[in-house]
Amino acid sequence: MKKKFPRLPDSELEVMMALWNGHPDMTRLEVETYLNRKKHLALTTVLSMLTRLEKKKFVSVKKDGRTNLYNPLVTREAYQQQESRSVLEKLYGNSLKSFVVSLYQSEGIGREELEEMEAFLREVEKKEE
Repeated sequence: MKKKFPRLPDSELEVMMALWNGHPDMTRLEVETYLNRKKHLALTTVLSMLTRLEKKKFVSVKKDGRTNLYNPLVTREAYQQQESRSVLEKLYGNSLKSFVVSLYQSEGIGREELEEMEAFLREVEKKEE
């Protein structure tokens, strides 16, 4: 059975995105710099979010002198898979077709994306043969 993660608020998810897009052993300053490309956050806000993520077991922290180094414990892929499954179950009754129809009707996907999905489905079929 796969490990279940709590759903993250957008602010904490942004911190995780910084860690996923960054490098191993990121400092608080590096995380803050990444986040501040979109909006300015106070040092204490970033520190609070990192502390909450550590308590939720999303992030590990190790000391290097007076500096904390942060690493994600949950992979982007694992979190995306869980969130995707959750949206599919809650909003679309586990119907992938309903989800794709909704995206298509809202102009959320176009011809190019449909062709990508078709190519992906052909790949999956080949692997299952």
